[in-house]
Amino acid sequence: MRKSKVEAAETRRRIVEVAAREFRLNGIHATGLADVMTQAGLTQGGFYRHFESKDQLVAEACAEATKDVVDALEVAASHGDGKEGFKAIVDAYVSTAHRDTATGGCPLAAMGSELARADEQTRAAASRAFNDLVDVLAKRASRRQRETARSDAVFALAAMVGAVTLSRIIEDSDVSLAVLRDVKQHLGAM
Repeated sequence: MRKSKVEAAETRRRIVEVAAREFRLNGIHATGLADVMTQAGLTQGGFYRHFESKDQLVAEACAEATKDVVDALEVAASHGDGKEGFKAIVDAYVSTAHRDTATGGCPLAAMGSELARADEQTRAAASRAFNDLVDVLAKRASRRQRETARSDAVFALAAMVGAVTLSRIIEDSDVSLAVLRDVKQHLGAM
């Protein structure tokens, strides 16, 4: 029996959601299509009814993960305005919770090195993710001029992604926490 368009769209959404979680947790190359489809409660054979390739799924999963992160940062920023909103975003992103929850974290921090070597479609999705996150920060940067606020936001995001990535790599828990603390402190001075 054929699925309705609504059911097919829901299945596709579920696959993208699972892929976004699995790619952030295990990496793009270490996560096979069979892994994603099994986690979604489907068979691998059904994958190509929804996607042309794994690359297409990676691009869509990156976009979905970014949307979730942007939404969460917007909520965090809503508790303050201007510089307080900027600080709230930094505090939410550069945190032990983000470090310790790769499945729900930022795709740039979780998959950055793999995204850099991905196909054109996936790199375009990662570039949009970068720009969306920069926009969230730039809206709340303390600088009045748009170009300066955007420059501050680019710097802040690069530091934030680096801090989370490095804090996940470092084995010594005290050093890992120090990375997060130090980056927050420096971004707080902006």
